[in-house]
Amino acid sequence: MKDEVEQLTQKEITILQHKKLREVISYVSQYSPYYKKLFSKYDISVSDINTIQDLQKIPVTTKDDLQAYNDDFLCVAKDKIIDYVTTSGTLGKPVTFALSDDDLERLAYNEAMSFTTAGVTKTDVVQLTTTLDRRFMAGLAYFLGTRKLGAALVRVGSGIPELQWDSIHRFQSTYLVVVPSFLLKLISYAENNAIDYKNSSVKAAICIGEPLRDQDFNLNTLGTKIKEKWDIDLYSTYASTEMSTAFTECNAHQGGHQRPELIIAEILNDQGKPVEDGTIGELVITTLGIEAMPLIRYTTGDMVQAHRETCLCGRKTMRLSPVLGRKKHMIKYKGTTLYPQSVIEVLTSFEGLGIYVIEVVTGDLGTDRLLIHIANTFTAIQQKKLKEHLRANLRVVPDLILNTIEELKNKKFPEMSRKPISFIDSRK
Repeated sequence: MKDEVEQLTQKEITILQHKKLREVISYVSQYSPYYKKLFSKYDISVSDINTIQDLQKIPVTTKDDLQAYNDDFLCVAKDKIIDYVTTSGTLGKPVTFALSDDDLERLAYNEAMSFTTAGVTKTDVVQLTTTLDRRFMAGLAYFLGTRKLGAALVRVGSGIPELQWDSIHRFQSTYLVVVPSFLLKLISYAENNAIDYKNSSVKAAICIGEPLRDQDFNLNTLGTKIKEKWDIDLYSTYASTEMSTAFTECNAHQGGHQRPELIIAEILNDQGKPVEDGTIGELVITTLGIEAMPLIRYTTGDMVQAHRETCLCGRKTMRLSPVLGRKKHMIKYKGTTLYPQSVIEVLTSFEGLGIYVIEVVTGDLGTDRLLIHIANTFTAIQQKKLKEHLRANLRVVPDLILNTIEELKNKKFPEMSRKPISFIDSRK
């Protein structure tokens, strides 16, 4: 697909975003019960909001707002709704999102452009290893985007390495849409079953749900483990149900490219003010071109950096760093500030650990207590080595909690969860 936005200069991108912003502000002021009340309460008129800087006149919208007033965000009559999805509920009760026919078309366009950024063409065969059911937007987006792009799609769904490899061989799949840690399971299955995976048809993976790179865009431990075993191209993509938009890496692997015609991104500090470029802050988004449930200044909770210099690929769109962690998940442990992802990175680099779950609880003194749930098959010597590894890399040592394999699997794969759980926030 031809991507005209890629050819825009930064000045042209700004003009485009300001035009789209005025359109969405006018739209929600007429059709959104929630934003009509908000604008009235703070005496905000459509004429007040003309630029991205003007957005600071509008209070942010939070996950709590979406949960408390979910129906008030709906801007269309129910007979215009084509599809319902829900968020994964990572930070609380899942939120419902309704999509109109135009919203589904926008979702398809977004994902087609996302795939194009990662190098997918009409001649490719895209194998989807995530589910389309259970009210999951991502799987639907990948299906619609591949169809719009004109590439072939193999809908295998999650898990079942045997069926994944059978599908790769049967249909000569060239791209996998996959959670990166599952690639290691595919590799392990191939090695144990004499499958020549290094000479398979797969040339690249579009990786979702887990970061592959650090803040300097170097492969992290997980990404390195995959590349050492299987030398395919790895593309990171970051999205959420609330955004209906993806930030996807190009072949330069220098962050996820913004779709400026679909989303406005602000990076804010704890005081709600924009941070300087290259500084970590919370991603706050305003969706553009959504009909049923647009969001204005929605706080994602994700801590990221923005990069605005021209990418090595030539695109001038803003790029997002890998997500450092969620703002609400920041841990203060024994005087050290940690995000779950930094702990995950350290645990991933420890050979032989296998399945684990990180949990933070409130200790007796009201402070954070960090727990690492591991299998009770771990020997005393292994536990000592793991503690030394944690101390060397985190400067603190979380408490190790031994679980049976069954207990650990129940924590890692809760019955109603759509994805494996690596972190549980049990603080009061």
